[in-house]
Amino acid sequence: MARERSPASWLHSQTSVTRKMPVCHRILLLLWLVHFSSVYSDITDGNAEHLKREHSLIKPYQGVGTSSSSQWDFWGSTLVTSQYVRLTPDERSKQGSIWNTVPCYLKDWEMHVQFKIHGSGKKNLHGDGFAMWYTKERLHPGSVFGSSAKFHGLAIFIDTYPNDEAPDLVQEPLDKGTKKKKRSFPYISAMVSNGSLPYDHGKDGRSTELGGCSVEVRNKEHDTYLAIRYSKGRLTIMVDVDDRNDWKECIDFGGVRLPTGYFFGASAATGDLSDNHDIISMKMYQLMVEHTPEEDNQDWTKIEPSVSLLKSPKDNIDDPTGNFRSTPLTGWKVFLLLLCALLGIVVCAVVGAVVFQKRQERNKRFY
Repeated sequence: MARERSPASWLHSQTSVTRKMPVCHRILLLLWLVHFSSVYSDITDGNAEHLKREHSLIKPYQGVGTSSSSQWDFWGSTLVTSQYVRLTPDERSKQGSIWNTVPCYLKDWEMHVQFKIHGSGKKNLHGDGFAMWYTKERLHPGSVFGSSAKFHGLAIFIDTYPNDEAPDLVQEPLDKGTKKKKRSFPYISAMVSNGSLPYDHGKDGRSTELGGCSVEVRNKEHDTYLAIRYSKGRLTIMVDVDDRNDWKECIDFGGVRLPTGYFFGASAATGDLSDNHDIISMKMYQLMVEHTPEEDNQDWTKIEPSVSLLKSPKDNIDDPTGNFRSTPLTGWKVFLLLLCALLGIVVCAVVGAVVFQKRQERNKRFY
């Protein structure tokens, strides 16, 4: 999904202009390009040569069915049309899912999901949401957005209804003895599990989430997208839901270990409240990443799903967006740090030049 103009082509077109710039302007442009390239390195431009069709769900959804040659299988209330795959209709007590039948053996990958959540429910009167899965198990119905609460692998939850408390009182404790801070829904969160801990749907998975963000995704008139990237032990979740053709970071977390040979899927559920949960497309891209010889020789199918946590997920309570306090620097933060460093160097150079000039003038008076 080539959704943005390549920074490389932009740079080529600006070469002649750059040559005419003053040196200081060139330095600032270079810093901006460093930031720009770091943003684009987060999310692939969707080049067709990296698209893995055996793991992609694309209109008109050929290869979806229950035959032995099908690459996608579905269950429950799922309805496959020529324009979308509807996991649940806007009706009560429905569950549906769709699963890739081909295990994924890519070490580094990125999934782009185009989805649509819409219904007749007013504010806070809709639910429950849907989930994206990369798990050992497939087609295991359960209580968590239509799938099992216990799983091996990765789950991304797009939760549209707060189960923990009443909608107007959704609050999350910061620390003992302090006031509470609201946490708004819809809310996107991520969880990695080795099957030992279940997702607590009644508590919206707060005790096991890696991080998350609040995003308005319901009843949009434009396309809404979710990107899930896993590369060299780093999990990045980004969204494009504002019709600006621009990815925004939701979760960025290192120390994540996921095996190969698991299955991709999507599931959704409704309860007393409901929504249409539609998947328009799921596009899987292979990321071309170099690994060390030790990593290449490792049997990735035997890796245990895990996360190297510096803090417990329960410590993730001083940030209303759900992100860890120890999350790495984003592109904008790196750019601002570089800009401040450059300004500091310029100021020091100017001050040094002034001091040096005054000393020269003072020395001349002694001759």
